[in-house]
Amino acid sequence: MKLLQQLAGNRPLWPAIKANAYGHGAEVIGSHLISLGYKTLCVAHSFEAAELADAGLKATFIVLSAMLPEHSECIAEYGFEPAVCTVEMIESLSRAASKFRKQIAVHLKVDTGMGRVGIRPDEVTEFLRRCRDLPGIFVKGIMSHFPRADEADKSFSLRQIEIFRQIRKISQGYGISIYHLANSAGIFDLPDAAFDAARPGISIYGLKPSLSMQNPLVNELKPVLTWKTRITFLKEVPAGTGLSYGHTFHTDKPSLIASIPLGYGDGISRLLSGKMEVLIHGLRCPQVGRICMDQSLIDVTALRGNVGLGDEAVIIGRQGDEEITADEIAEKIGTINYEIVTGISRRIPRIATGFP
Repeated sequence: MKLLQQLAGNRPLWPAIKANAYGHGAEVIGSHLISLGYKTLCVAHSFEAAELADAGLKATFIVLSAMLPEHSECIAEYGFEPAVCTVEMIESLSRAASKFRKQIAVHLKVDTGMGRVGIRPDEVTEFLRRCRDLPGIFVKGIMSHFPRADEADKSFSLRQIEIFRQIRKISQGYGISIYHLANSAGIFDLPDAAFDAARPGISIYGLKPSLSMQNPLVNELKPVLTWKTRITFLKEVPAGTGLSYGHTFHTDKPSLIASIPLGYGDGISRLLSGKMEVLIHGLRCPQVGRICMDQSLIDVTALRGNVGLGDEAVIIGRQGDEEITADEIAEKIGTINYEIVTGISRRIPRIATGFP
């Protein structure tokens, strides 16, 4: 966070802890961020914010995804700050504000090029007028999002920044206090995108937004997550033994096979079958056979005589002189580090270590 705050200057950072803090554990990460002095956290859905509020986290929660009117009472009751982009939603929020006798701060989402949710830039003035006419709500912020800030070519993102500048200009006089656009990639590579606040996501977990980032400071990011388990079973098998469902793998020599209690039900993609490795005693050991829902098989023949039940197996992280990263795993199945870490199942315990 120190590096991100350095890049953002004196602008506030609103860390994104959606999707269970990108798989890292939203309650653990959120509590730590609050202890560091961060007072505003971003989530995707109102139920994510409600879970954290009910767990005792004291923060302002900005809800980033588009929502339906049926979510309005939850937002009003808890005092969340939703992103809005439909008249139906602001009208419903106004009614909920009246019911709970509250003022609800909202953030108008404008689509400057993401092509997902948000009103068009030419609709901003009319939408703000409509909001001004509704009791119980006020537009605290205007926001947008980058789809291509993590690419080497920044031309599209630079056009978005200019559009957002124009939005800021035409929205003067409506009491907007904060404009926010920058994500992790924007914080590193697009200093003009900082505006009044920034919403870092993947980078707060020490992961790069992409491998195409221009700012060399991105290389200072260090992953905060280690994913590990322990060996629960060991078995000697002869050459020619078929392993796991479908027998897609057969041993070519007498082998020592370890079982670990992790599978696709825990977030290890079945597409990684026969492609991944785990670290045991500092050695890369290949996963063999199809990954099952709850278990995976690891060839530990190279460790015969030096491996036992309960020994640590690292899926992501460092052990000895070796390291396996989320980026490495993502490359094996043609995806991104975001999907690897957010895919880690909630049934995997999150344990906070190393926090001051």
